[in-house]
Amino acid sequence: MTWLWIALGFLFIILGLMGFLIPALPGPPVAYAGLWLQQIREPDAYSATFLLTWGAIVMVVLVLDYYIPVWGTKKLGGSKYGMWGCTIGFLAAFWLGPWGIIIGPFAGAFLGELLANQTQKKALKAAFGAFLGFLGGSLFKIIVCLLMGYYLVISI
Repeated sequence: MTWLWIALGFLFIILGLMGFLIPALPGPPVAYAGLWLQQIREPDAYSATFLLTWGAIVMVVLVLDYYIPVWGTKKLGGSKYGMWGCTIGFLAAFWLGPWGIIIGPFAGAFLGELLANQTQKKALKAAFGAFLGFLGGSLFKIIVCLLMGYYLVISI
């Protein structure tokens, strides 16, 4: 039975990493579930403090994943229109898969800036900020999932 929990833990970590590519799959929470499965295998696999800390990290990464593209838009000169466009673009294109998550915030920020009467050059710069923010948020998710995978391995 022990190997079943270990295999399921690894499966959840892998699914968590795939959450980077599959938008409907929340990567870090799925990988976090893989850590919790190890508590079934061995009740003392992780301390309560460890699990609560990782739970907090997962929540922060989820919030940052939505906030960082908006921040990137603003950092590269986007206005409130661009930031709102980035958010609306993300929500509208989220269901289109990985390409929707990449293109949605970019297109939304671009269109938002155009609605704010910005030049195409400035709108494109703000949209690029949204894209960089998407990459930054994705990098956070991957790092967190890989770290949880590392902790799963050392718990064995």
